[in-house]
Amino acid sequence: MLFWYDHGGWGWFAMSAGMVLFWALIIAVAVLLFRALDRPRGHSGTPATPPAEDILRERLARGEIDEDEYRRRLDALRAGPLAKP
Repeated sequence: MLFWYDHGGWGWFAMSAGMVLFWALIIAVAVLLFRALDRPRGHSGTPATPPAEDILRERLARGEIDEDEYRRRLDALRAGPLAKP
């Protein structure tokens, strides 16, 4: 007859380590599954718009506005929104 104490306790250690690894695997799979299901899907519905200064810079580069107009509009952008009466 074979008992655990015949192996000097290594059988008990192997079973304990196996149980810890088993539960660690179960918990890891559960966390990964939860994170995958919690992730937002696709786009939010609104396309990302470039910052206003970038648009101004592009318009200047294309020649749609001159440098004076660019500086005037850039100063207006950096000044912030106007207070509505």
